[in-house]
Amino acid sequence: MTLSFDPATITIPRGHHIGGQFVELPGTEIEVLRPSDLQPMGLVTDGGEAAVQLAVDAAKRALVQSHWSKIAPRDRAAVLLRFAALIEQNATYLGQLEAMGSSRLISMTIVRDAVRTAGVVRYYAEFCDKIEGTVTSTEANAVSIVKHEPYGIVGAIVPWNFPMITAAWKFAPALAAGNAVVMKTSELTPHSLLALAELAARAGVPAGLFNVVNGYGHTTGAAIVRHPDILKISFTGSTQTGAAIMTLAAQSGIKPVTLELGGKSPQLVLADAGDIDVVAGRVAAAFMDNAGQVCTAGSRLIVEDKIADELVERVVARTKAIKAGPTWDEATTFAPIISRKQLDRIDTMVRASVSEGASVVTGGMVLEGRNEGSFYTPTILENVADDNIGFKEEFFGPVLTVRSFTDLEEGLALAAHPVYGLAASVHTTDLKKALKAADSIEAGMVWINQHGRGPEFTYPAGGYKGSGFGKDMGRAGIEAFLRQKAIWANYA
Repeated sequence: MTLSFDPATITIPRGHHIGGQFVELPGTEIEVLRPSDLQPMGLVTDGGEAAVQLAVDAAKRALVQSHWSKIAPRDRAAVLLRFAALIEQNATYLGQLEAMGSSRLISMTIVRDAVRTAGVVRYYAEFCDKIEGTVTSTEANAVSIVKHEPYGIVGAIVPWNFPMITAAWKFAPALAAGNAVVMKTSELTPHSLLALAELAARAGVPAGLFNVVNGYGHTTGAAIVRHPDILKISFTGSTQTGAAIMTLAAQSGIKPVTLELGGKSPQLVLADAGDIDVVAGRVAAAFMDNAGQVCTAGSRLIVEDKIADELVERVVARTKAIKAGPTWDEATTFAPIISRKQLDRIDTMVRASVSEGASVVTGGMVLEGRNEGSFYTPTILENVADDNIGFKEEFFGPVLTVRSFTDLEEGLALAAHPVYGLAASVHTTDLKKALKAADSIEAGMVWINQHGRGPEFTYPAGGYKGSGFGKDMGRAGIEAFLRQKAIWANYA
């Protein structure tokens, strides 16, 4: 059975989702375009302070009336497990909605994105009765207890590149920890998250605990960060926006923030990496998947000179084998760029890199004639010096820069970046070299002989330096939505 579908047949959610239902509010209209053909998908309104206040009011009522943080943990888990099951049951619809409105391909959204979203919810549901405190050492006749408590209402702002999955990384642990959530969609990709909120209500998540509001970052997003009753912020997006959110949070009551930000992730390939064709497949996928619109994209190839020419040649061959097309066509293998604005940004950066001394191995231009959508050719650049914009800044598109080295120490020096430290990969059959490299690379995530997360939920995601701080996923992901309280009792 084909996964391809006609986008005209899909029902599009409307409004904000507040207090367990869809709500229409006045505001500036935002036309959501399908990246594949730039045709209208639907309208949302910029909710701003009014939508955020309505969501906060609903969250307050829900916390009081449902006693969500105080009910038996297994009862919270049961609700979230029903939510996970509903996501799986509606995976086709969610996948179609995600593919229509984003750069995600239908070949991925049903079998991967929707399924993993359900998996994240299920993973944190099982954490509900595993939030444990400690009893610390004391003198006689005293007891010292450290316990975890939810913040109450938390805010989350999510990006457009993996709308469902990145949202689940935040709302699932926040709910499992006993919080209510006010979440802003990206104005470019709001619809699948609105559908998830409706499924949460159907699953029995008390109305008002999971609220989704639409709007721009500088209006609705800023209103979430500023609101005095929202006590924790979690954000995934650009480093520039993350810095603005951290500043605004500090000015709005000194509230903690979790920031998962940009990256310039290196792929360090040693000559002993093994089958060079297999390695070429990994390298190509790491910068071309989702058309490079991945915060952990392997955008810098650092390759040992003994195999550099052959590896680059094989990666180039893979850039020629793509099939660009609509995200709703199962045969499509290469995604569109999310918008014309982002397409223009990528092209401008590539041209600037070339003007500053880089040379184009392949690509370097807009891919025309694809349903009027926003497509950019997979691009490989050489001679990108450390002062070149192509090294300094994140393309967030299908662009790979290449540097070569003669020994591991030189390779590790080239893999370093002065600003970013989100992720990296090391490719070698020598475990000693691999672990040495992993220890040396200053990044929050290092993969060996792969690049990018698999379907596991247990290890944390987050970066160093300008790539942010705090973690999503794993145990750290739920601890991010909990506060520690120390209780000391004398009983002499």
